[in-house]
Amino acid sequence: MTSSLDQLSAGTLDWLGANLGHFDPYAADAATATHQQAKAVLELALLRHCSARTGGPHVERLDGATALLRKLWQRPEFPRLFDAHPPSAPTYGLVYAALAPDGIDDTVCRATLARLAPDFLSPAGKSPLKRMEIRFYADKAGADHTIEPYAELVGQSPLVTLTAAAPGSTEKGETVTEDAATEVAPLTNSEGYSLTHAAFFLGDYGRTPTGLYGDALAHARELVRRMLDHCVGQDRWDLAAELVITQFILGLDPLRTPAGAAAVECLVRAQRSDGAIPGRSAALMASRSAPAGEFFRKAYHTTLVTALMTLVLSAGRPSWHRD
Repeated sequence: MTSSLDQLSAGTLDWLGANLGHFDPYAADAATATHQQAKAVLELALLRHCSARTGGPHVERLDGATALLRKLWQRPEFPRLFDAHPPSAPTYGLVYAALAPDGIDDTVCRATLARLAPDFLSPAGKSPLKRMEIRFYADKAGADHTIEPYAELVGQSPLVTLTAAAPGSTEKGETVTEDAATEVAPLTNSEGYSLTHAAFFLGDYGRTPTGLYGDALAHARELVRRMLDHCVGQDRWDLAAELVITQFILGLDPLRTPAGAAAVECLVRAQRSDGAIPGRSAALMASRSAPAGEFFRKAYHTTLVTALMTLVLSAGRPSWHRD
């Protein structure tokens, strides 16, 4: 692990560990919450799930998070929090079952799965990205589903179908000056996230082959590179961290690519002395005077994704994943 990656890893994991009271919907700190509590807990569970597979020098810093998640996963009332967000409730229920800590009483998980409507676990009416997400978590949860295999989904994924905006143009095709052209995003914000999430689902955060080869793989790598360059230039920290993970999933060593290395250094510059990354971007960052609950809402996601990035990169890659 490089010194920059080590700094990011230790700092972000320590900050997350120091703020478990904000993750816990039943703690005293929950009264100050301004974030979506269920979503935050599920993201913490994903970090723990990935860390359990990767190991590394800082994983013990998640011991407190693991203990909290083990308690929450066995509280019958916890899944009721999903109902506060009706459009996301079925997905949250599936993710909850998929990311259950090992060795717990899974009664609540099984009951949550049983409440999912059968049509939710089918491909009907869902985008390719949503189908990939459902298959990813359903397979981990051991839930029956009818989503097609990844081999049939990969060609429809944003990694293949998205195309970057031409340099020097806007979404409407208008030309801009040379200086302004560097500020034009190759992809929209939602496209950038769909690109990274497709890689996460297809490649299981670097643990399985994506099914992308040849020209399709080269196309995906170039999309990621261009978007990374843009995010570094604009201090878009959250998406930059996700794109670095995506580079890794696509078979690259991000620390040996100019865009990946620049993104890591960009995150190091953004990191506060307490370890937090203070927002999704410099434009959206929390002020130092923000109340604790408001600061957590703005900082936790990017801090967590950055921690995940450090764990993925420090774990090394399976033998099949070497060029």
